[in-house]
Amino acid sequence: MELRMLSPGTVFPCLCWLMLQSAEGRLDYSHRGQGMHLEGDFFIAGFFPLHYTDEPSSGLPALVPCNEGVNNKHGFHLMQAMRFTVEEINNCTGPQSLLPGVKLGYQLYDICSVTAGVLATLDLLEQQHQSPSMANTVGSTHLNTSRGQKAVAVIGPDSSSKSFSPASLLGAYHIPQISYEASNEKLSNKVLYPSFLRMIPSDRNQVAAMIKLLVHFNWTWVALLGSDNAYGLEGMQSLSEQATAHGICIAYQGIIPSYRDDTIQAMRNIVDSLLTIRVTTIVVFSSKSKLSKFFPFVVERNVTNKVWIGTEDWSVSTLISDIKGIHTIGTVIGVSIQFSAVSGFEEFEKRVLEASMQQQDADVSTSSGNDCLQSTELYKLARMNFSLEKYDMTSSFNVYKATYAVAHALHQVLGCDTGQCQKRNVHPWEVLLKLKQVHFFVENTSVYFDEKGDPPSGYDIISWVWRGKAWSFNTVGSFSPLPVSLTVDADQIEWHSPGQVPVSICSLPCPSGHKKLLTGQHTCCFDCEACPTATFLNKSEPTVCQPCPSDQWAPPSTEQCLNRTVLLLPWDTPISIALLFFLASCVLMTSSSAVILLLNLNTPVARSAGGRTCLLMLAALTAAALSSLCHFGQPSTLTCILKQPLFMISFTVCLACITVRSLQVVCIFKFASKLPPVYDKWAKNSGSEITIFIVSAMIVLISVVRVAFNPPKPSTDVVFYPNSIVLECSNTLSPGAGIELAYVSLLSVLCFTFSYMGKDLPANYNEAKSITFSLMVYMISWMSFFTLYLISRNHFTMAAHVFATLFSVLAFYGGFFLPKIYIILLRPEMNTTGHFQNCIQMYTMNK
Repeated sequence: MELRMLSPGTVFPCLCWLMLQSAEGRLDYSHRGQGMHLEGDFFIAGFFPLHYTDEPSSGLPALVPCNEGVNNKHGFHLMQAMRFTVEEINNCTGPQSLLPGVKLGYQLYDICSVTAGVLATLDLLEQQHQSPSMANTVGSTHLNTSRGQKAVAVIGPDSSSKSFSPASLLGAYHIPQISYEASNEKLSNKVLYPSFLRMIPSDRNQVAAMIKLLVHFNWTWVALLGSDNAYGLEGMQSLSEQATAHGICIAYQGIIPSYRDDTIQAMRNIVDSLLTIRVTTIVVFSSKSKLSKFFPFVVERNVTNKVWIGTEDWSVSTLISDIKGIHTIGTVIGVSIQFSAVSGFEEFEKRVLEASMQQQDADVSTSSGNDCLQSTELYKLARMNFSLEKYDMTSSFNVYKATYAVAHALHQVLGCDTGQCQKRNVHPWEVLLKLKQVHFFVENTSVYFDEKGDPPSGYDIISWVWRGKAWSFNTVGSFSPLPVSLTVDADQIEWHSPGQVPVSICSLPCPSGHKKLLTGQHTCCFDCEACPTATFLNKSEPTVCQPCPSDQWAPPSTEQCLNRTVLLLPWDTPISIALLFFLASCVLMTSSSAVILLLNLNTPVARSAGGRTCLLMLAALTAAALSSLCHFGQPSTLTCILKQPLFMISFTVCLACITVRSLQVVCIFKFASKLPPVYDKWAKNSGSEITIFIVSAMIVLISVVRVAFNPPKPSTDVVFYPNSIVLECSNTLSPGAGIELAYVSLLSVLCFTFSYMGKDLPANYNEAKSITFSLMVYMISWMSFFTLYLISRNHFTMAAHVFATLFSVLAFYGGFFLPKIYIILLRPEMNTTGHFQNCIQMYTMNK
């Protein structure tokens, strides 16, 4: 089983294995090596990766000698940063004067592998339990001998994978540990790792920065790769969990294994998968050491025109940029620790180089020859004259801040603010308590820890720049975690497609007002379908077309609803004003005619028209005309109740009078000789009045019952028109209204029949032609209205309803009353008894 990381659950088996190895004499850390060691009153341990070594493929963890690994220039610069900082503090040449009269020492370990880190941690813990007799008394030149010293804090290691086991072990003894590059979010758990702090932001912030970057460029269809260690696996999991909430789909996930002969094909399969899927953007959450073995396969398969999103561990690392052919893979945009330089650090490394050239065969101190503790020839590494890149300087600044944080905490523990530090032994837990409270500034940077032991710093967004095969990078933006914000200047990024931001989506965005029809398990892959009428697309639910509220509507393919047009017949429109003048004219004609007939009630013309019955007819026509007022404006309960019954009742009274009048005339001239007893009895017993009353009472009864059981009320019709609301009265076409209409229609047919039968009566009694014409006009107008009502409900239809009502009134007035008013006013010579007798004699002679 390959050792990838040592979580708390694997610490105990590892310790058992190390104890077994020690019991068999295979592992000896009883004598601490003296390489990279500086004596002092208090010392700080430093864990730095001075070499790269491959993890063993055997079933048990094993310690590969670090000196057999590849030199790690980045780790060398980190180690030098700690040496520089301790020297600066001891010499009081830094930005702040700390620990007066106290000398800091250090013990530096080469953490080239996870196992090496466990061994170094065990060595430090062994020192915590050494015999007190081995320590000198307080107040000597040094508080402790080199053998009796105890570390007050640990700086490092460089990665999350190497940090889990030391953090568990050191936390059990409350020994503070400050990592400069371990970013795994789990290390913020203070229950599992109570004494772990760091100078690099948590991967939680890094994932947030990468998500923001993907959203900024609308890269929603991406591949995700991660290294097979704690850093990569935890980062992949966190990013994939958060991606969905931001509309990002992970098309492919691959785990980059450790490089071995049996994993080469697995790496090639990952590259083949990247070529198969249709993604442009690839997020790589990997440590630089593992990724450096993977990218050669990417170059080998000629993977180009991709956008690679890198983490802080590899995006600015020369270990990756130095890979042959890496400049062909496309655009690389990465998250990096915000750049800061340490003043005087470059000059310090130059002095170390000069000293190493003068002492070709010397070490900082003699080594005990114990390879297990990785004693390293410091000057041998220095003579290699490693270049100092931006990435090295940034991480070195983290080491610089971490060392100063320990110095500040120790300064507080020893009470050095009084000008003189107390000379006493210090327990690591005392330093830990003060470390959690430190807050200071170095190089214009604020240094402190939050409750999780994390710094409040953000990231720079960088982009690779190639000039031929010469590599560099530009800072193109920044990310801040408090509050969460991202700024990116896309114009500074040199895309692999010049002047064009690459697109990485599964499906093109739907046009406005089109919903998404998912075509697979990913929400980023879909077809588009237009939202139908009366529905809209809510952007928060792009896969569902939602119906509009009842008072709104929407045309097809829209993202918002519009207010419906309210349809009614207002009082102040031109057509309404014209209808009101028409109504006034009808009322004026009927009322004035009633006055004229009342004044001439005893004349032959008034008696032939029905006498007092004419006044009832004119009153009914006036009421019918006034019923049209209920059609104007917004409907109310009263207008809905009166509108239809008032017209039906008043018009029925008028029809009943005309029907009875026609029946009387026909019976007198045609059926009186055949049925004299019947007619005489009917006429003498007020048959005409009773008939009119019964016919009128029937329609009143029908209307009252209808209104009582199913009263009409104001309603809104939102079905007839998709974009309008028709304000009308309910039950317009109800069964009760149908009975009313059938009753009036039957009465109209009877009236037409009797009138038509008297078409050959004497001239003064012959009303058939005019009444027939009036009834035809009345029927045609209402049939036209009902036809229009079935196909339209707008205000013109409402106006047509008023017009049909008034036109029916005018038709009956013009056909029945207007000739008689004409005779009374303009032809008085025809309004005499002699004239009427003469007409009857002529009719009799013709018969």
